[in-house]
Parts: sequence; C-alpha cells; structure tokens
Amino acid sequence: MTNSYIALEGVSFVLPDGTPLFSQLNETFDSRPTGLVGRNGVGKSVLSQILAGKISPSSGRCTRSGMAYYLAQQILYPPTAKVADLAGVRPIIDALERIERGCVSAADFDMVSHHWDIRQRLQHELEQCELGHVSATTLASQLSGGESMRVALIGAWLSEADFLILDEPSNHLDRAHRKVLIAQLQRWQAGLLVVSHDRELLESMQRIVELSSIGLNNYGGNYSVYKQLKSQEVQLAQQQLEQRKHERQREEKNLRDQKERLEKRQSRGNRHGREANQAKILLGGQKQRSETSAGKLNQRQLAAHELLNQRVRDAANLVEENVAIVVHSLEVNVPSKRQVAVLHEVQLPFVPGLLSPLNLAISAQQRIGVVGRNGCGKSTLLKVLAGHLQPLRGVCQVPHGVALLDQHLTNLDPQRTVLEQMFKANRTAGEADLRMRLAQLGLDAQKIQIASGFLSGGERLKAALACVLYADPTPQLLLLDEPSNHLDLPSLQALEMMLRSYQGAMIAVSHDEVFLNNLNLTGRLSATDSEWQFQVW
Repeated sequence: MTNSYIALEGVSFVLPDGTPLFSQLNETFDSRPTGLVGRNGVGKSVLSQILAGKISPSSGRCTRSGMAYYLAQQILYPPTAKVADLAGVRPIIDALERIERGCVSAADFDMVSHHWDIRQRLQHELEQCELGHVSATTLASQLSGGESMRVALIGAWLSEADFLILDEPSNHLDRAHRKVLIAQLQRWQAGLLVVSHDRELLESMQRIVELSSIGLNNYGGNYSVYKQLKSQEVQLAQQQLEQRKHERQREEKNLRDQKERLEKRQSRGNRHGREANQAKILLGGQKQRSETSAGKLNQRQLAAHELLNQRVRDAANLVEENVAIVVHSLEVNVPSKRQVAVLHEVQLPFVPGLLSPLNLAISAQQRIGVVGRNGCGKSTLLKVLAGHLQPLRGVCQVPHGVALLDQHLTNLDPQRTVLEQMFKANRTAGEADLRMRLAQLGLDAQKIQIASGFLSGGERLKAALACVLYADPTPQLLLLDEPSNHLDLPSLQALEMMLRSYQGAMIAVSHDEVFLNNLNLTGRLSATDSEWQFQVW
C-alpha cells in the first residue's frame, strides 16, 4: 500500500450567492479506504472535487501527494461520446493514433507516455467486466446506466492514480457488479475515498468521515462502527447541551436571588438612615457606597451571564443542525383483493435475450421487489406498467391510478421550481401544507423556489419523490426505480419507514439489498438469463 495522502488546511467554500457551504475544514485522508458520508446538500460532492483538485476552495488550501482521479456521480457526455471518452482514455488513444500515422509531436509522445498498450488494456478490462460486446469506439449512448458506470470505473482502474475519489460509484450497478466493485476496491493499493450512502459498500471501508454542519468528523472503523459511535456522540452532545441549559437556569436564579438580597439590604439601610435622622453628608456617602456595590454586582452578573451563555453556545455547536426527515404516510383505501395491474403473456421491448413472457397479477397492498442484472428489463417493465411503453406482445392492464419514479427523474422539469411542480401534482392541497411537506423532506424555502436543475442529486430525488408521493389523487400502484440512489441515510431510513406502512400496491426496482430487506416485501420478481421468476413471501 502506498503512502498517498490528501490534506485539508482551514478549507472553506462559499456558494456563488454568498452562502457558506462549509468552513475551516481540517483533515488528512491517507491510504486507508475511507467512506465520506453526510446529508444531501451538505457539500460532499463539492468537497470531493476540492480534494481532487477540480475546483479551488474559497479559502484555505488542499495539498496532495500525487495525482488524484475523480469520478463524478453523474456521468454526463455529449451524444457523440464513445466508450473511450467514458473511460477517460480518449486523449491517449487519439495521440497514439496520430503517432501511428507518422506524427512526431512531443506532446503526443508525452500523452502516451508508457501507455502504448492502452487499447488492449481497455478491451481486456471491458471483457473482465462482462462488456466484451462493446469497444473503445462504441457510442456511449448505446450503454445502459449500469454499463456506463462500469466503463467509468474501468477508467479509474486504468488511471494508475495515487488517489481515487469516487462519488456514489455503486449507483446504477446491479447486485452482482456491486459485489465486484467492493472486491475491486479492496484490492486497490493506493489512496481511496468513496462518497456514498450505500451501506453495504460503506461496510467494506476501514474508516468513515462525516461532513455535517459542525465540520468533518473522523470515525475509525466501517459503517457499523460509525453508526454505533455516531449514535452515542449525538446522545452525549444533546445531553451536554441540556445540562448546560439547566446549569444556566440554576445559576441565573442564584444571580437573581443575590441581586434581590442586595436590593433588600440597600432598602433597609436607606430606611434606617432616614429614621435615625442622619446628616445628609452621611446619607449621601452611604448611597454612593450602595450604588458602587450595586454597580460592581451588575458587572459581575453580566460577566457571569455571558459565561453561562457561552457555555450553552459551545455545547450547542457540538449538536448538528439536523432537522428530522419526515415522509408522510399515504392514505390509500383499496380493498386488499382488488387487482391493480395484470400482465398476460407480456414480452418487453428493448430487452435482448430469451426472457420468457411475463404473467403477473398484482393486487392492492402487495409490495414486490424486482431484481436482476443491468439491462434485463427491470426499468422497461415499470415503464410498461406506467403506460409509457407498449409491450411487444401480450396485454398489460392497469385499471387504477399509477405513479412512476424513474431513475432519471424524468417527472422533474429542471427548468421549473420544485414548488411549481408540486402545485401541478397536487392542486387541492394548500401552499402552506406543500411547503411543510417539502421542508420535512429537507428542502427549505430557498431550495424549493429555484430551478430544480440547480439542486444536488439527493435533493432532486427528494423533489421528484415528493411530486410522486404527494400527488392528488394518491397513486394506488407505486412504481419506484432505484429510489435509494442519491438519498442520504436519514432520508433513506424515513422512506423505508413510510413504504413499510404504505397500504397501496408497490413495485420497487433496486440493487440495494439492505433497502429491499427493510420494506417488508410480500414477494420478489427476479429476472434470470432465460425467464422471470416470481416468489411470494
């Protein structure tokens, strides 16, 4: 294992509108495989780009021991992009082709360096990742989301970087390739930072670092260790805050009592002086001494108040500014035996292979998990059920209300605000109610009034989810395609809780086995190489 490192020294970042995203971060990321976690919108992707040298911090500095390779969570490419572009080796291949045509440019030789076999190495990695049917010149647009991510990960392995920084690398990968990814990361010998909410992937890390409103916190150990330590830390911080508040309340009462005793002594002294008919000069001196004592007491009490308030502020600074994520239960009044969808001898479009026709009757209150390799037709099945696609053969009947949340969030217009789109989805609810529901998902007043395209990946998913879940009328059949992608852990747990109590029918496509296990599924639909298999639980 190398001695790769990336160090943050007083790093802060301010958004273009002047809002501070995070400030004064100090941390060293060494060769230990590390998971970076945190809530949606807290700045994980921005921080990972700073660590990789893609963007500069607003203040402070970031130093690294060598080359860092960054893989973004959203793989964006133009329509003409090819597999070589996704893998990040297109410049090397282009330089190699120019040299082969007789070019003697020093820049091309520098670009190729020792990578004279880059085309062979790329094709070998493609075959190892079960992508032997594509080549460096294959158009990226012909790949599925999972295939695109696998090609992008191949680029990471070929980079020979001193430090890999991967942002949500397991998104869109099927179950088998998530296991392959974990195995590959365990073999990686250089520095590694993985930004993720994937609990199984985080379990394979050697330490977890969390970015929150109070900065970066380092937890030794994997996700299970982090979860236990984090729970204890939150509890202790809250207890300390309550203790400091109680101490302030008690001491403030003591200060009030002390002041009242002084005022009573002064009142008695003034009354006694008048009754004893003392000379005015003596009374004046007594009054001056009394006022001096009162002034000194006031100064001491102001200092004591400030000290007490500061102790409360210090304790409060250790408590994260985390608002509980709430996903409201959906009221669906459908008889449990009513069928909400029927598939009869359905052959799906765009699905290669020999999958047998699908026959399935779905009744209300059924919760079905759909699993299978990338490209087997899981997303296509949901689109057919939603009426967005027609089957090649067979009949699909969905007589009642259906709502689809696809993995590309096509129900969300990136040019329009979240609030506008919520009004469109639900015209009966009042604005205050819609704002409240969005706020409880972690979308504050500012974020719901900007174009949704400017939100983070997790925030866009929450917005799209809200437009589906809180639509009027409430869907009787809920179709979810990889809903756990991009969601932070508190939001994911809140979604799981709501879906467990959802009384309508639900079909969830997911490669996240932990997520599926937490839904209290009533059955599982699996796509094998030759047929669909449905198992009732």
